[in-house]
Amino acid sequence: MKQLSLTKSLYVLILSIFSIQLYAQNVTMPAGASPAAKISQTIGISTVDVTYGRPSVKGRPIWGALVPYGWNVQSFGYANKAPWRAGANENTTIKFSHEVTVEGQKVPAGTYGLFFVINPDNTGEVILSKDYRSWGSFWYDEKNDQLRAKIKVQETAPTELLTYDFINIDKNSADLVLKWEKKQFPVKISFAVDEIVIANATEELKGQTGFSWQGYAGAANYALQNKVGYDQALMWIDKALAQNKSFTTLNVKAGLLEAKGQTAQAEPLRKEAISKATEAELNTYGYQLLGLDKADKAIEVFLLNTQKNPKSANTWDSLGEAYAKKGDTKNAIACYKKSLNLNPSDAVRISSETSLKKLGAM
Repeated sequence: MKQLSLTKSLYVLILSIFSIQLYAQNVTMPAGASPAAKISQTIGISTVDVTYGRPSVKGRPIWGALVPYGWNVQSFGYANKAPWRAGANENTTIKFSHEVTVEGQKVPAGTYGLFFVINPDNTGEVILSKDYRSWGSFWYDEKNDQLRAKIKVQETAPTELLTYDFINIDKNSADLVLKWEKKQFPVKISFAVDEIVIANATEELKGQTGFSWQGYAGAANYALQNKVGYDQALMWIDKALAQNKSFTTLNVKAGLLEAKGQTAQAEPLRKEAISKATEAELNTYGYQLLGLDKADKAIEVFLLNTQKNPKSANTWDSLGEAYAKKGDTKNAIACYKKSLNLNPSDAVRISSETSLKKLGAM
């Protein structure tokens, strides 16, 4: 009986070990020669995320060899013609937070597999596939294509590790570039930033943000500064004014009315706004006018600030800058010297002294 019991126990042990081996999961290990990487870029309030594996050149011939030219028959999956997976290991993926334009074509928000085709003459294609979960391009199927667009491959400085980067970034767009060996693949990505911001503000103001005047004023000011959605912005600023009649809210409404050509209605609001302004608010407003090349208007605002705050060195330094931009050197020098006589902070002192040196007065 003891021998039978021992045999039975040994059987159970062996079966248990087999079961553990059968169902065990591998522990997470490094990706080895092609480490995983991720790059993200914000454009406006939208984001683009690229996740990929980074193979190295390692002295190997790349184009037309390791990465064959054109479309290639895969040895696994569907044995299909497929593009290059634009990286190593799993699918290279690209994720857009909002609807986007890629190489001139509209693409819905979401995640896509990113593929490229390169030809010997440096022409190529970029492909976005709705099937982004597959491994590499082994199961690529063109019926899942969301986008296919022509691109021009460019020569670049040697890059050992395959690298994605964003260049030529501006308010609405950026170029995503894949760099490897001595080539780069540029893809133009654009968002309708103003439309997205206004739509997002509309939704956010339905939530907790809508219980304070700052949210409405901020959204209205964005519309004013970017010259979009004036009618909606006027409704927003009126809600802000109902909670807080201040320089900020009055000034934004005056600006919106001026933008709509309603100058007569804007003028009293602007005067009321200036009468409520703090030193810092007047200073900021003056620099906004300077940025719009309205030096005369800026001088009026800065001059008023010196009258309201005559012992502030900063107000005189700012007025001097406005005169200098207009080309009135005499008054500019007088203002900078006045600033230095009022025990300025280090930052203001350096600003006034630097300006005087530029004008040859120090």
